[in-house]
Amino acid sequence: MNQISHPKKTFTAPPPRRASEARPQKHHRGIKTVNKTNYSQPMPIPTFRKDALKVIPLGGCGEIGKNMTVLEYNDDIIVVDCGFMFPPDEMLGIDFVIPDITYLVANQAKIRGMIITHGHEDHVGAIPYVLPKISPPIYTAKLTAGLIDVKLQEFTVRKPQINIVKAGDKIRLGAFGIEFFHLNHSIPDCLGLAITTPEGLVVYATDFKFDPTPVDGRKTDFEKLKEFGRRGVLLTMTDSTNTEVPGHTPSEQVIGKAIDNIFTQAKGRIIVTSFASVINRIQQVIDASVKHNRLVAISGRSMIRNVEIATKLGYLRFPKNVVIPIQKAAKVPDSKLTILCTGSQGEELSALVRMASGDHKQIKIKKGDTVVISASPIPGNENSVFGTINNLYREGAEVIYGKEVDVHVSGHASKEDLKMMLQMLKPRFFMPIHGEYRHLHLHGHLAQTMGIKPENILVLENGDVAEVTRNSIRKADKKVPSGIVMVDGLGVGDVGNIVLRDRQAMATEGIFVVIVTVDKQTGKLLSSPDIISRGFVYMRESEELIRKTREEVKRAVADRAQKYPANWSFFKSKIRDDLTEFLYNHTKRRPMVLPVVIEV
Repeated sequence: MNQISHPKKTFTAPPPRRASEARPQKHHRGIKTVNKTNYSQPMPIPTFRKDALKVIPLGGCGEIGKNMTVLEYNDDIIVVDCGFMFPPDEMLGIDFVIPDITYLVANQAKIRGMIITHGHEDHVGAIPYVLPKISPPIYTAKLTAGLIDVKLQEFTVRKPQINIVKAGDKIRLGAFGIEFFHLNHSIPDCLGLAITTPEGLVVYATDFKFDPTPVDGRKTDFEKLKEFGRRGVLLTMTDSTNTEVPGHTPSEQVIGKAIDNIFTQAKGRIIVTSFASVINRIQQVIDASVKHNRLVAISGRSMIRNVEIATKLGYLRFPKNVVIPIQKAAKVPDSKLTILCTGSQGEELSALVRMASGDHKQIKIKKGDTVVISASPIPGNENSVFGTINNLYREGAEVIYGKEVDVHVSGHASKEDLKMMLQMLKPRFFMPIHGEYRHLHLHGHLAQTMGIKPENILVLENGDVAEVTRNSIRKADKKVPSGIVMVDGLGVGDVGNIVLRDRQAMATEGIFVVIVTVDKQTGKLLSSPDIISRGFVYMRESEELIRKTREEVKRAVADRAQKYPANWSFFKSKIRDDLTEFLYNHTKRRPMVLPVVIEV
């Protein structure tokens, strides 16, 4: 892998590169800020009190995904995670959303390093998009480093130095001493952080679960958590995703048994979809395939990429020749074939969605296929997921999904696990992270039941700033920029609120184009106005409306010659407003009206 180094047990990060030493970056992608509030003018970057620890969530607080947290002490900053999230339904055409890093760009001379806790996309997915703006050294575990490195190969950005660390390692980044410890999650190499600061010990417990029988055999380091508790924890930040879920999160082994039962009963092809980064789940599917004498074909770029890198690094193990190219799947008997693919969230161009719609080049769904969806829909993706399931049923497949069968187990701690974490750490202050606001709020209440005083619990949203000292925790009066940056194809930040409103208008009301051809000298019409309607009315059935609209346009052109003959720009603005009102009076709908003037 390129530019990946293995640090010694303890080391100091290199000083940040001065602006004068920065290397030129090719194919620079500008990042613009979009926010629910109006950032039409650049937000001034606030300053905060010295000699206090600042904790600033730039993503992941008040939402699911897009995780990024900043810790700052005087002239030193470390960044924890750099992920994206899937867009809500109203963000039409947007691929995903990444954090606004305006604050980090303004303070990049202070950044000592970026620490990535694990390899899920909501923790690593934004890295290629922020590197053109900031490029701190990255510290992470071996598997995560491999996933980041292969992801960066798709982008023309300067690769950062990636330093491989493991549980038990200790590093120093400016004012921060970081000790890494192992946590269970649905992907190997998940690292928690014990961060020594001038104010005290901060424990950052990222996404985790307490799995007594993990697939890779590595349990959460309970002794280390208890040691931190005895040492004295000033502040704990903990994942809140499953705060509403009672009890303990089941072990991944539950899935192994369910998968084995499916393989025992299925007579035809078995098609399994999951997140491409859930390496443990992929291992379970391959193990079941080996047990039942099936070959495994893989479809979907991210799934192929992650299986390759996880196998290369030793995190996936299986006999030689078990995994075959998808192009050879047609030659394998149905009863001897497993297909691993992307598409668990109904992504438009994913392998499973293309199979369900009949567009996949190699795999056509047919009667006798068993499709296993080993993931829960992310909020906002339900319609896409269930639409895919409907299509699979139409094609004749049997689909196994949902909570009725144990084909998916959460990788996040439930209520009793969250209580256990707080009981072991015994923090003085508590800050819930990673979840929608209700998750954070309820996690705060849960912390109160564990004996933490209400005034010592701080619920923040993105852009809020916590100021922490040995004796206090408070929310600062000022916020930092914390908008969202939308990624649409190759565009990063070039789609803003205005563009989204246009897309929503076209999606809900349609578009109405009026083309006027006029004499350049006299300004008179040379032909009857052309009208194009898409998503508004069917023109063949609305001839009277179209006729009246043409008459309105003709009158407007005639009036223009008398009132404002030299101002076509004003004319287009006026005809847009007049036609919008005219069409609303006749239809009670407001399509997007686009006047086009051609001077001949």
